[in-house]
Amino acid sequence: MTDSSPPIDRRTALQALGSLTLAGIAGCTSNQSPGPSSSPTTTTAGPFANISVQGTTLVVDLASDTDAEHVNLVKPNGSLFGTRDVAQGASRVSFDVGTTYTPGEYELVAVNGDQTVGTTTRTLRSDLQIIEMGIGRNQPEKMWNGTDGSPHSQAFVTIENQGSGPTAVTQFLFFGKVPYSSGENGTQYAGTDVSGIYDPESNSEIERVVVPPGGSKTIYSSRMPFAFIRGGNVVCTDYQQSGTFKLSLETSTTGPSLSKTYDVQYSASEEFNNCSITIKEDG
Repeated sequence: MTDSSPPIDRRTALQALGSLTLAGIAGCTSNQSPGPSSSPTTTTAGPFANISVQGTTLVVDLASDTDAEHVNLVKPNGSLFGTRDVAQGASRVSFDVGTTYTPGEYELVAVNGDQTVGTTTRTLRSDLQIIEMGIGRNQPEKMWNGTDGSPHSQAFVTIENQGSGPTAVTQFLFFGKVPYSSGENGTQYAGTDVSGIYDPESNSEIERVVVPPGGSKTIYSSRMPFAFIRGGNVVCTDYQQSGTFKLSLETSTTGPSLSKTYDVQYSASEEFNNCSITIKEDG
């Protein structure tokens, strides 16, 4: 959910009537290999027993003796994200925060009538890290179909969300000394709405891959950055070539893209598409 609501009076946000409901945008799930689906649970005092993030949903468990009519979720800027009624006999409410929320500290407020029963905070902020990358021709066992018929020219990247909030990868890009880059002398989909992300289950290019807090995913390229084509950015020659390339991941959350630079070496070859490729992390 984008944070487009103007700031409102904080007292109004804290004691908003239970009839007010602002629905979050549901985060799309991907058919990539699953990782953990929820973040570590936060245990708090007062009316709030446990708070966790499951997928793209903030789950709030109330203490059994809590007398609250509804729970408000307040954004970092003080405006109201949403209100959830507490059904009689229930002790759990949830907010779908999606993957385009504003990172920061959110406040949960339990309200009964016009009285605040208790408050607590929960930080929502993703921290995506690149764990490993490679190409099918060198590591076929890491591709979706294993060693049988692995796509040699497609790449994979394994990522992990070490933060407290969900995020989504929306583009998988390669720049620099790769045979078929995402920019010039290549597919030229950088800066467009094309994701470059392949989903093995649907056998198609998908818009994004959701990574929950504490979760890890392996993402595959739908484009072929390591496909040698005549007149391409890199073709095999009778002498060894070396250089660097950058792997870049665009995400749904605020901030710069996630990237990592790699050293690459292409062996000598008498054919334009038959050299071996050696990749290692730069530095």
